[in-house]
Amino acid sequence: MIPAQIFNQINDKCTEGLALALASNDDGAVMEFQWCNKAFTKIIGYEAAEVVGQRGTILVGPDLEQGIHLYIIEKLMNWENFSTKALNNRKNGEVYWQRMSWVHLSDPDTGNRWWLCSIVELEQGSAEPAKRAMKDPAISDQESYARVVEKVHRLEKENTRLHQLAKSVAKDANEDALTGLSNRRHFEVELKTWIENLKQHGTEFAVLYIDLDRFKFVNDTLGHDAGDQLLVSVAKMLRDLTDASDLVARLGGDEFVILRPLGKSALNLSNLADEIVQRMQVPFTCDGKSTACSASVGVAIANANMKDPEQVVADSDAALYHAKSQGKGRWSFFTEEMHANSIATKQLASDLLLACERREFIPYFHPLIDAATGRIACAEMLVRWSTPNKGILAPAEFLDTAANMGILKRIDEIVFASLNGALYHFDETGVDLPRVAVNVSAARLADPTFIHDIKSSGINPARLTVEILESVYLDRMGDVVRWTIDELDELGVTVAIDDFGTGHASVRGLLEIRPAILKIDRQFIQPVVADASVRPLVASIIGIGKSLGMRVVAEGVESEEHARIVSEMGCDYLQGFYFGKPMSEEDLRNKLIETGGKFWSRGPCAGDRVRGVGRAV
Repeated sequence: MIPAQIFNQINDKCTEGLALALASNDDGAVMEFQWCNKAFTKIIGYEAAEVVGQRGTILVGPDLEQGIHLYIIEKLMNWENFSTKALNNRKNGEVYWQRMSWVHLSDPDTGNRWWLCSIVELEQGSAEPAKRAMKDPAISDQESYARVVEKVHRLEKENTRLHQLAKSVAKDANEDALTGLSNRRHFEVELKTWIENLKQHGTEFAVLYIDLDRFKFVNDTLGHDAGDQLLVSVAKMLRDLTDASDLVARLGGDEFVILRPLGKSALNLSNLADEIVQRMQVPFTCDGKSTACSASVGVAIANANMKDPEQVVADSDAALYHAKSQGKGRWSFFTEEMHANSIATKQLASDLLLACERREFIPYFHPLIDAATGRIACAEMLVRWSTPNKGILAPAEFLDTAANMGILKRIDEIVFASLNGALYHFDETGVDLPRVAVNVSAARLADPTFIHDIKSSGINPARLTVEILESVYLDRMGDVVRWTIDELDELGVTVAIDDFGTGHASVRGLLEIRPAILKIDRQFIQPVVADASVRPLVASIIGIGKSLGMRVVAEGVESEEHARIVSEMGCDYLQGFYFGKPMSEEDLRNKLIETGGKFWSRGPCAGDRVRGVGRAV
């Protein structure tokens, strides 16, 4: 490590002009000066503050020969070390002879590429005569002069072409091709500059992180061309709402970001966020077709008191996530509570990855009872996380984070792999558990490996029910999902539709899939005891299932009266806390041994007997 005192002496005492420029990784001729010594500023006539942040073109004076200029560009573009001797100009236009040298450097830690530029001023006496000689045709014959003029014109054309090419490359490097906004790379470069200004000058700013709420739906329903048109429209809207001092960028997909100087009041931030949300409420139209695509916005402020201003983008993203969790189509300021939640989420994500390695996810079982016999007909398998420190965690405490991490498939695989062993243990102890049911998401159904996982698990397909969750939009099933359902049917796996009646699963979807079992969502079953007016609706749903040859399950059975009413209405199976909450494999096995597998009786004295079972579970 060079001592700071030595480095400062190089800056003050070295008579050779030295400067360091950070170069683009893609083009060595694209650079920005980051430092220069006093000799450098003295020779070229610019102050250090005028040099830092400028491109290499600041060193090109009007009297620098075109051929030399092109030579410099070519060498820089090819990352070649070189040296030139030529006439050039200081800032005030004064002509002088210089020797300019460039040396390519690289930073092994960051991968950044640099140029070290050296300028030495040569003898002064010959500058003006040389300049006049270049411009005065009398000093040479007309033929030689014509050749020189032709060469200069040719070089000027080439120089113009290279300049246009350089401008085009720079534009492409910094601009999003679809919307014309800044791209992610340019945003990240500018963000560093804004943060540096904050640290050095206290220039506070805000970040607005914008995400379209239903962009995938637009792509799926209207096509990708419509999606592109929507992104272009959003970009235009953001330009219209922002000032020249703001930076607007598209980070990729349907994510946009705005950097805005803070000013004296945060009111302009809330007004901007409000306006973005309001304008996105207006339906989007493409080729005569309209659709809605709202936007959510997260706002965070980078102020002088922040210990880590680089965190501001992550803070705005946390605020955006909060806005979406509150119902989408709204905006939210970042708060310290969100920061704490963000830290907790990161810790949870880390713990989940470790849990996958340790296979800490285990199956719990929720009984499903035959309404005619009162005996267990099936057990729905539900995932639980057996943590080392917090005990058994329910899905609500970790599944959303797992979904955002993209590890649900891994968790499914871990739990599913334990299912065959669980059935073996039930059979080994002489306990009758006819079937087990597993919930399957839309993403899992669309995974071509799902059928392979079932086949390789060793589970008898005749003892397996696959419950398709409400997240599968039956009216818009893809070909892979249809193929998976057909394969399940051919294997002999029973297919059930879960949570029917919540709005996602339509009658048309039932006709298309023809599941063997229809599970009525708990929100329809729970009111049937206290409110007789809802019973006709439940009866209609039961009738739909029966008319299509399906067996019907009533979810949310929580009392003897619930069980009696829905069974009399025609439900084939009953499921709910009245028969027991989800339990571990060992607890279910003990319960089946204790009850002989019978959880309910419809006889005249059923109430007392069933309540006794209810207390036991």
